[in-house]
Amino acid sequence: MSERSALRSRLEALTRELVKFSAVGGAGVVVNFAVFNLVRHLTEVPVVRASIVATVVATGTNYLGYRYFTYRDRDKQGRAKELTLFLLFSVVGLVIENGVLYIATYGFDWDSPLQSNVFKFLGIAVATLFRFWSYRTWVFRTLPAREAVETAESFLADGPQRPRSASRR
Repeated sequence: MSERSALRSRLEALTRELVKFSAVGGAGVVVNFAVFNLVRHLTEVPVVRASIVATVVATGTNYLGYRYFTYRDRDKQGRAKELTLFLLFSVVGLVIENGVLYIATYGFDWDSPLQSNVFKFLGIAVATLFRFWSYRTWVFRTLPAREAVETAESFLADGPQRPRSASRR
């Protein structure tokens, strides 16, 4: 394989990953805004707390989408570790997202429903960049090439099974 076709292949794979990540993230943004606005307008919960509730709900739905759609081909051996890292990086994303809203609301007194939604959106955008990098780098890691080949070969030969190297652990 030439360098050019290898680069093209990597760019195509990254593009597919970005499209899937965006689809799941887009659904999460819809959930996030729906919950945020419902909590904000139907309760007396302060704006940033309403946003935190919405972010937590969206994070739960996003995990399912990332694990079973975007990154379904990634290593599934350490689910407890994966979930722990996902939650850790999601909390950092929650702080980024809601920190922007907090500063706008309490630092600048921008608290109208429109302003809250605009700054929530900006917070989501900044946090999404962090989440994409952290999830693909640390949470949903790719299988080592040897294990990926063994898994594919065993799947084709015998149906779905655990990779041989995992059974030695």
